[in-house]
Amino acid sequence: MKIVAIIQARMGSSRLPGKVLMELIGEPLLAHVVKRTSRAKTISNIVVATTTNQIDDIIVQFCQKNGWLCFRGNERDVLDRYYQAAVEYQADVIVRITSDCPLIEPEIIDGVVGEYLKNPLLDYVSNTLAPRTFPHGLDVEVVSFEALKCAWEEDNNYEWREHVTPYIYRHPEKFTIRTVANDKDLSYMRWTVDTPEDLDFVRHIYEHFCHDHFSWKEVLALLEKNPEWLEINRHIKQRQVP
Repeated sequence: MKIVAIIQARMGSSRLPGKVLMELIGEPLLAHVVKRTSRAKTISNIVVATTTNQIDDIIVQFCQKNGWLCFRGNERDVLDRYYQAAVEYQADVIVRITSDCPLIEPEIIDGVVGEYLKNPLLDYVSNTLAPRTFPHGLDVEVVSFEALKCAWEEDNNYEWREHVTPYIYRHPEKFTIRTVANDKDLSYMRWTVDTPEDLDFVRHIYEHFCHDHFSWKEVLALLEKNPEWLEINRHIKQRQVP
């Protein structure tokens, strides 16, 4: 079984343009996302899925420089981009990761994938559905190729296609879905990067450790000692998926 992590990335973010290549302790944010994802034991391959826009040539060049697999597809129809990337790299299972999550946790990736692998009848497993319990920025979605193909063929909602998986989790009568929950509700924490304040928060974390091999539990311990860091981006509202 080929389990492929597909990391969507583009330069054209509306709230923080170019964020994926902004620096964290000397390396672009995207590099940390790829490296941390690569430490998940259940992943067969990692593909960076960017767009065909000229502005994203720099992402392709960065991937080539680092020897990473890269795919170019539709900017707005991200469902199509994921499906075509999955076809290109012959994925049996797709793990969706977004490039604005530089604190993504290999242990959590393996936990969500592991839950998927326990039951061959599952179509979709994530730690993002309500009631959400993980910090924003540790998001992992696992979907079978068959379910992704079904969504690609049947979803005619433009807004849903931009977010890849809504057609799947909004049709529980069609797909078998499971949620992975943390034992403590930490959903009030914002570890994703979508604004300058988010980047400031993440830089506090990285500048403390000076490397990207720390675990999410070490981040939690660090925030217990520095609770004021959570105020840096607490006021930022998470964008709502339709």
